Amino acid sequence: MLKLRKVLNPGLVFSLGLVATSSTLADEATDTFDTVVVTATRTAQTVNQSTASVQVIDRAEIERLQARSVPDLLRGMPGVQITTNGGRGKSTSLFVRGTNSDHVLVLIDGVKVGSATSGTTPFQDLPIDQIERIEIVRGPRSSLYGSEAIGGVIQIFTRQAKDKPRGGASVTVGSDATREFSAHVSGKERGFYYSAGASAVTTKGYNICAPEAASGGGCWTNEPDDDAYESEAVHLNAGYAASNGSKFGVTTKLSRNESEFDGGFVNEGNSEQSILGVHADFGLLDFWWLKFQAARSKDYSDNALNGVHRTTFNTERDTVTLQNDFLLHERIQITLGGDYQRDEIATEDTFSETQRENFGGFAQALVSAEKFELEVSARHDDNEFTGNSKTGGVGVAYRVSPGLQWRANFGKAFKAPSFNELYFPFFGNPALKPEESKSAEMGIRVADGGTQLDMAIFNTEVDDLIVYDASIFAPNNIDEAEIRGLEVSLKQRISDQWSFGANLTALSPRNVSNDANDGNLLPRRPQRSGKVELDYNADDWSMGGSVFFAGSAFDDIANSNSLDPYQVLDLRAAKDLNSDWQLQARVENVFDSYYETARHYIQPRRSFYLTLRYSPE
Repeated sequence: MLKLRKVLNPGLVFSLGLVATSSTLADEATDTFDTVVVTATRTAQTVNQSTASVQVIDRAEIERLQARSVPDLLRGMPGVQITTNGGRGKSTSLFVRGTNSDHVLVLIDGVKVGSATSGTTPFQDLPIDQIERIEIVRGPRSSLYGSEAIGGVIQIFTRQAKDKPRGGASVTVGSDATREFSAHVSGKERGFYYSAGASAVTTKGYNICAPEAASGGGCWTNEPDDDAYESEAVHLNAGYAASNGSKFGVTTKLSRNESEFDGGFVNEGNSEQSILGVHADFGLLDFWWLKFQAARSKDYSDNALNGVHRTTFNTERDTVTLQNDFLLHERIQITLGGDYQRDEIATEDTFSETQRENFGGFAQALVSAEKFELEVSARHDDNEFTGNSKTGGVGVAYRVSPGLQWRANFGKAFKAPSFNELYFPFFGNPALKPEESKSAEMGIRVADGGTQLDMAIFNTEVDDLIVYDASIFAPNNIDEAEIRGLEVSLKQRISDQWSFGANLTALSPRNVSNDANDGNLLPRRPQRSGKVELDYNADDWSMGGSVFFAGSAFDDIANSNSLDPYQVLDLRAAKDLNSDWQLQARVENVFDSYYETARHYIQPRRSFYLTLRYSPE
């Protein structure tokens, strides 16, 4: 079932398998995959209890890496590939396990976000200094979340209240006249809690589009000017947490962004993303826990050409979720729930449809035994465009020893076409069919002292995959795509001071339709990508480096426009000035490599950044 010969190096697989096997020979293997996650099953469980491929990035990791944006943070993660149309704040596409950029469902504090027109989430505009942690679940999750979750689910959690009042701030200066500022406060008092933050970014940028684009591809013009970016964002989480675990709260977030770019139709954009939601978690009986959430998210964009207004898009998404968790036995949990979603768009362009609704119901059973974990889920969606869709998933994990776990998953998923794909004037294709997929994976987790290894092989088949078809100048369905792959994530504690990490993604993402592009690679998915890290930590200072790499790829479905392979080195260092203050320094693209992740869009060259961070104990 998993046809992986073309994408996997047998020697690499054998070597990794040998590492996994030898790790279990220790007399005492310590399992360190004990981080609690909620995204994989919509309930709290540790990574080791999950049968899915899960990655967690916490606040400490964000600050260690000195990541300056969400795309910067996610770059090189296993199974994740990113393309950007230039530098900071420019349009970003994220591919999970080789599926399309709109095949990943994105949640912020449990609220589904994104644009109903484009079908994607503006990762470039998400304020990283307001993030507490990110959970990445790779593999289909439509059986719990509905449309979009073909490649996976990414959930972003904003900063949470701590046990005592505290605050913090940071200031960054750097290349291209970059200035960044952030501040946050939080606290708890007699059950009431709050967490609030604000951030701002401004940079003059650089010329993001190569002159060659004027003759075709990329931005289709030559505008030799700097492309600036500005962003301001605020967030607030507040509520009441009772002693019995019940919780009631409100969350609100707002970001406003201005970006300059190169283009013959538009070259300036103003955008705004916001969330307003309420949630309640409380126990009705000893074995019955009820969760409720209602929210409205907005995605607004206004675009111009040299100061002359061209287009406006305004998306509103209302969502309501009701979830019941039943603990039937200490080892058996049943979840029953339902989702409602209503998308509405307002634009100056003429769309034949401007709103649609989706009703979904889901069920899940989690069974935990001494050595086994079992997950079974099913969902039914009634979508105003796609009609009825039924999806399901099953996962199993087996603990061979305290330090070795084997797991396997199978799931079906679907994706409803976006409003732009269906109805955008002179671009949309109302004849599009919904995309459907089936995926299978097998993996291992190894934890032995200072070693953590997570590895999975997978096979995904997508029917009616939607791609841009240059022959009709519109999106179109291709009969079938098949994506085979390997993901590896290794963390190794070498000594008390030295640590090593490596992520590898190997893909064979191919069009397997009986058409002119049969056998071609899907665009913008390198067959090899990942990163390697080495860090040194002393008592009051640290230093480290990351090498990001990607193999060659193509920018179109015909595979006529190639993207060259690249390797980029970033260096970082930090010094504790005292218990509250830290100075950080970072050099990106040390060797000033020229590379593109999208045709004719120039990625950032060598740049320098200095951060002063205040984080009281």
